[in-house]
Amino acid sequence: MLRYLPFLLILAVWIFAFIDCLNTPENEVRKLPKLAWVIIVLLFGQVLIGPIAWFVAGRPRRNAPYGAVRKEERRWVAPDDNPDFLKSLGDGERDGGSPGAGPEEPRDPDRRGRDGGPEDTPPAG
Repeated sequence: MLRYLPFLLILAVWIFAFIDCLNTPENEVRKLPKLAWVIIVLLFGQVLIGPIAWFVAGRPRRNAPYGAVRKEERRWVAPDDNPDFLKSLGDGERDGGSPGAGPEEPRDPDRRGRDGGPEDTPPAG
C-alpha cells in the first residue's frame, strides 16, 4: 500500500490543479489563456510540471493586497492597511484636534471671558 502513495499524491495534485484551472474565471487567469493552462496541466501533469506551473504562474492570487503587481489587483483590505488613511490620522493629531472633528475657528487672544479665559460667546452689539 505504501508503494502506491507517491502515485496517489501525484494524481491528487494533478486532479486538483485541473479542476482548479477549469473553475477559475477566464478574466482572472494570469500569464496565458485559460485553454493553454488546461492543456499544460493535462499534458505535463504526470511529472507535476504542469500543476506546479499552474499554481506558481497561472492561478490568480488570493492575497492581492499584499502581493499585487498590477494596479487593478491592488485594493485595501482594512483602513489600517491604507497609508493615506494612516497619514490622515496623523495629520489630525498633529493639529491638536481629534481626527475627523473638522477645523476649529481661530480665537481672538484679546477676547477674555469672566474667568479670564477665552470668551465663548461673541459680545452683544
